[in-house]
Amino acid sequence: MSQYLLSMHTAEGEVREQPTPEMMQGFMERINALEADMRESGAFVFTGGLHGPDAATVVRSKDGEIVITDGPFVEAKEHIGGFYVINAEDLDEALAWAGKVVDAINHPIEVRPFHDSRGG
Repeated sequence: MSQYLLSMHTAEGEVREQPTPEMMQGFMERINALEADMRESGAFVFTGGLHGPDAATVVRSKDGEIVITDGPFVEAKEHIGGFYVINAEDLDEALAWAGKVVDAINHPIEVRPFHDSRGG
């Protein structure tokens, strides 16, 4: 079994409709059902939502010294807003899970496999 990153990207300055309490309740019901399905199937590994790029800190090495700077690694209009790490037999299964995430959140999802660090 392989692991895949299902990531949601958001665009800086993207204007979204402010959800009503009813919309948020429906959204959370869809997310909770999706995550319960993932857990039951053994696909769920981890999920997280991220603060915006203004909360990022970059740590690099320059001339043998560690340099810490505020802000994202790359100045970009789009950034990762949230993600799932899942277990899947193959890309087709990961894409099926991504489709379920898209249905739940109504937002595009990028699917990327992790390198197999177990040497297999």
